Amino acid sequence: MTRYMLPAIALIAGLSLAPLARADDALVTTKSLSPELALDAAKAALGECRKQGFQIAVAVVDRSGLPQAMLRDRFAGAHTPSTATGKAWTAVSFKTATGELANMTKPGMPQSGLRDLPGVVVLGGGLIIEAAGSLVAGIGVSGAPGGEADEACAKAGIDAIKDKLDF
Repeated sequence: MTRYMLPAIALIAGLSLAPLARADDALVTTKSLSPELALDAAKAALGECRKQGFQIAVAVVDRSGLPQAMLRDRFAGAHTPSTATGKAWTAVSFKTATGELANMTKPGMPQSGLRDLPGVVVLGGGLIIEAAGSLVAGIGVSGAPGGEADEACAKAGIDAIKDKLDF
């Protein structure tokens, strides 16, 4: 073997092992809520709003924004299910509470164009749900008098399942 062949063999061996080292980066492990836990969060949010005398709809979506649970109180407006789902989807999509997005996207603000995107609902009441630092879902509430009240009910839904989120 010449002195030039050994470095060449080492280089070839190193290159052949490189894809193995990167194979771990090709797959990502994610967490998601069970349907039962999503329903528990929705029930808790609905219960909190009922205590305050509000007729609402609540939606829980998975980390991709797909609906997992939806509850609508009997006298909540016809628009509330789609608005609640839109708030939850928006929170997950932008990884931001919709109340914060409402402030960031006011007319004249640099991000105001977000309001024009299909499906985006920038009204308070949509929150992300995290477990061990990972986004796992979103919850949206619609029908209480104002985004702050919607958000308080959504937060109650998250608080009700918080002890089960570190799975």
